[in-house]
Amino acid sequence: MSETAELLKGAAERFPDEVVTEAHVRHLDLPAGAGRFALITLDNGLDHTKPTTFGAQSLAKLDLAIDQVEKEAEEGEIVGVGVTGKPFIFAVGADLKGVEVLTNHEDALAIGKGGHAVFRRLGKLGVPTFAYYNGAAMGGGVEVGLHCDYRTVSQALPAFSLPEVFLGLVPGWGGCTLLPNLIGADRAVSVIIENSLNQNRQLKGKQVYELGIADAIFEGADFLEESLRWTAAVLKGEIEVVRSEIDRDEAWDQAVARGKEIADSKVHGAAPAAYRALDIIAQAKNGDLRAGFEAEDKALADLIMGGELRSGIYAFNLVQKRAKRPAGAPDKSLARPVTKVGVVGAGLMASQLALLFARRLEVPVVLTDIDQERVDKGVGYVHEEIDKLLLKGRVNQDKANRLKGLVSGSLDKATAFADADFVIEAVFEEMGVKQQVFAEVEAVVPEHAILATNTSSLSVSEMASKLKHPERVVGFHFFNPVAILPLLEIVRGERTDDASLATAFSVAKSLKKTAVLVKDAPAFVVNRVLTRFLGEVLRSIDEGTPVDVADRALAPLGLPMSPIVLLELVGPAVAHHVAGTLHAAFPDRFAVSENLGRVVAAGKRNLYVYDTGKPELDPEVAALFETGDTALTEEQVRERALNAIAEEVRLMLDEGVVAEAQDIDLCLITGAGWPFHLGGITPYLDREGVSERATGKRFLAPGVASVPVPA
Repeated sequence: MSETAELLKGAAERFPDEVVTEAHVRHLDLPAGAGRFALITLDNGLDHTKPTTFGAQSLAKLDLAIDQVEKEAEEGEIVGVGVTGKPFIFAVGADLKGVEVLTNHEDALAIGKGGHAVFRRLGKLGVPTFAYYNGAAMGGGVEVGLHCDYRTVSQALPAFSLPEVFLGLVPGWGGCTLLPNLIGADRAVSVIIENSLNQNRQLKGKQVYELGIADAIFEGADFLEESLRWTAAVLKGEIEVVRSEIDRDEAWDQAVARGKEIADSKVHGAAPAAYRALDIIAQAKNGDLRAGFEAEDKALADLIMGGELRSGIYAFNLVQKRAKRPAGAPDKSLARPVTKVGVVGAGLMASQLALLFARRLEVPVVLTDIDQERVDKGVGYVHEEIDKLLLKGRVNQDKANRLKGLVSGSLDKATAFADADFVIEAVFEEMGVKQQVFAEVEAVVPEHAILATNTSSLSVSEMASKLKHPERVVGFHFFNPVAILPLLEIVRGERTDDASLATAFSVAKSLKKTAVLVKDAPAFVVNRVLTRFLGEVLRSIDEGTPVDVADRALAPLGLPMSPIVLLELVGPAVAHHVAGTLHAAFPDRFAVSENLGRVVAAGKRNLYVYDTGKPELDPEVAALFETGDTALTEEQVRERALNAIAEEVRLMLDEGVVAEAQDIDLCLITGAGWPFHLGGITPYLDREGVSERATGKRFLAPGVASVPVPA
């Protein structure tokens, strides 16, 4: 048995449940008499909803296929070898379930070495090798193609990426070394670092070709046929593939420096994967592939045994799996159809909601407000946004016209909502106003209509308490900007019935939102966590900690923005209002900052000015502050804030605000943009010992979002 086979056999024994990808070899005669050709098709035997992956057994299958074609090449039976995938899927990389079970560095190292050993054989066969990217290709799927001599890509390919850094890994089967040597360091940094850290941005087929990753691009309908025709021309010398010369001088170093700036801006040094990838890209400048592959093996093993990757996989599973099966959601068969939507209010949030409902549900949407000017402005906003989609090519002219036709406005709720199935209010965050709106709406809508509130912190039960039918009121809390943040907190009031709740979840799915069921508790999940943590930062400032010190305190977590920048994004007035709501409910834990109150009273929307190019406290804001003389260090502020978050999460779980800690993590990832390397928050609190220090126990069992203890 070869060393590679031995490595893979050992790894396979640790993951017996792998969905195995077969590597089928078939032979065909290339067009124009170019010769006999071997085509390897990667296929796990399942449809496109179960993408092809590489675990140890799958790599072993590919290794055996390469044994066969290598022998055929040596004996002169074939003129070339191609690799492609099953319909719609090329391959989407390593099987992460196999990574999760690894418990020691040696086994992790074997995964890296095994992948390299198999894939590199494609670059060393005695005949030219070709990769035909016919469908989705990610991670190891991209890398197996990079080891080939030539590549083609389908114009219809929907998703192509090296997403490893996003999860807490590096492209460790050749990506960090081969890609910069193929397309240059700057373009490689864009694919490996920039795209990955921008929420795993995907490339389309045309972009793959334009970057120089693929040598030719063909339409999806006859992609393989045209790729084989092109292959024949290459092998006969009729087509010469010319690639751009790689700049290995200062431009390479500048690209790596750019990558570091991107990583610093996204993770602030808090997660190691991007920096490890950049180290390998920097090393790849000399073109030494062997050294590059060894560096990839080492980085892969180190990261597999690190907490950030385990948190990343945990977060990935939350977003990809738990989000699709919301805990506590009623049977979907109870949901009622929604054929028309009403929106009470025509301000910015209401207009964003109207646009979303029109685009996703493609049903009539009508906005109402207190005067015609506001209504016209709201409808105008929606129409302008649709025009922008048209200019960007996101919709065609016919679709744009239809969407515009679906959105209208009215001053008369009785006329507007008489046949509406779902009405959502997005008016001023004050209980009396919302109760009045719901009373007016209830009087004119059909008996089956759902009444939804976009409240961010008020009691849904209290809002519904004066209605004749409180059972049809449900919280439907979006996050701003509505088009970007996926989370939708669905709130069940004390009397909300299953049919109304099921309809809410059905609508959320149609809107392509991540719906999480939350209890009707003050500020629900995201705003409660953010307000508690912001409250501790503001309290430290009120006591005398310099603003810049307090604002830097959470930087080691790699959050998407600092506390003060978050406060500015939310708006001081909104943050102050939510803090007041929570202070009324939990006065011992949620304080109302008098300094923030002064900022709001003065009409200030920002605490920072940027006159020097960097954030500095606005002198007018500084003049409003009255502080004590107790200055904490960054470490002390961070410890205080983390302890508070841990305490609040524990209390939320004890109160049954959500079903499990996983739901809080899912909310923070999809509603607040908290990073995968934190796993939301509870894996990080467990990993750093904060959970036990603040609450006496972990949130998650050992091995969940952490390296399992060896058996």
